[in-house]
Amino acid sequence: MLISFQNIQVFSSLLRPACITLVCSLLLAGCTSYIQREKLPFPLTSEEGDSAKVVIVPLPVIASSPNEGVTSGALTAFLIHNKRDEINTLLAPQVNHNPNFGITASLYAAFYPASDRNIELNLSQSGRVNHAYEIRVRDTSMMEKKLALNAYLFKLADGSSRFFGFNAKSPQQQETNYTNDETGYNISAGYQFGEHYQITLGDRFRDVRIGTGAVNKIPYIKDKFSSSQIPGIDGFTTHAPRISFTYSTLNDRDTPTYGGYASITFEPTMKALGGAGDYRHYEVEAKGFIPLGEARYITVFRLMYNQTKGENVPFLEQSILGGETTLRGYGRNRFIDNSFFLCNIEERIRLFRWEVFGVTADWEVAPFIDMGAVMESLDKANGSNFELNPGIGFRAIVRPNIVGRVDLGIGRDGPALFVGLGYPF
Repeated sequence: MLISFQNIQVFSSLLRPACITLVCSLLLAGCTSYIQREKLPFPLTSEEGDSAKVVIVPLPVIASSPNEGVTSGALTAFLIHNKRDEINTLLAPQVNHNPNFGITASLYAAFYPASDRNIELNLSQSGRVNHAYEIRVRDTSMMEKKLALNAYLFKLADGSSRFFGFNAKSPQQQETNYTNDETGYNISAGYQFGEHYQITLGDRFRDVRIGTGAVNKIPYIKDKFSSSQIPGIDGFTTHAPRISFTYSTLNDRDTPTYGGYASITFEPTMKALGGAGDYRHYEVEAKGFIPLGEARYITVFRLMYNQTKGENVPFLEQSILGGETTLRGYGRNRFIDNSFFLCNIEERIRLFRWEVFGVTADWEVAPFIDMGAVMESLDKANGSNFELNPGIGFRAIVRPNIVGRVDLGIGRDGPALFVGLGYPF
């Protein structure tokens, strides 16, 4: 969810009653019950005997953005616990309404049958344009936990997608809208050698169709740009093998509190495999987690460089910044060029630990600064092209695997607000 500067007042007026409703829902509507495990089929629970604690919390859904309008609705979260009192299943059915997309029904589900295995499902269908059918699977239980298998399959369409042009100076006045309709997969197998090293082989397929957007007041991308100006505007296919080398001393994959991480990735897309062209991605990433005060304060940083080389590279396959995991002061895909450099720094501060309906959560505040720029290549970087996005995040963490977050970043186009699951990096 993205909220721009001109709609902050609208968002604020919605946020106050939303917070009141949320608190009332938590205090009055939430409940905890116990159900015999034999009545919960796999994958709702993978254990036998005894009863399972199930926490049920209904929540309102109120969101706003200047382009999509107001989204409102409701969801109910079902949290099923294992024998160690950890959440091993999360179900969240939801129904909402948006003037651009109509009524949307969705279901998010996360299953954690074991600490080394998890499955995530996201099923969503709107009355107009938007839909998402996604499944993610991770398994690190094989070969004495040295083999990590990951798979992501998807079919989705986003009618609120944006394109502003190429390079770091693409103006907001060139904003266009389109529907990004794509199908694909991303699979990988990583083998750990030594205590901290891993080599990963992967394969990525992506079939993209570009259609009319759902936001009528924003110009359609094909009305302002041609295929000669924007490679891939008429759709494209990507099929790319991938190899990565990783070094990690992180103490946890999903909610780390200390350690370091570094990776180098090479990914070639080839016509011989059915891709739209012959081009290559190179990426280097480094992250660090520095705890203080028994991990009540955690300084987190990330440095990242991405380079795309080739001719007529589709615009959605180039190096891209913007959104909830890169520059949080801008919307997704705000800046596009042949390469980018990115630096993120945030201080994760645990305010308190609170137990509600038998669920213990750490509540964090996280002031941050994001700095980055797109460019033709790193040697042609220009300091005036770098974006500096300060902001603040609020997170609720149910360890070891669930993170809910709200991040507010400020860019030169105004503030942007993102709500989602998982840490941004």
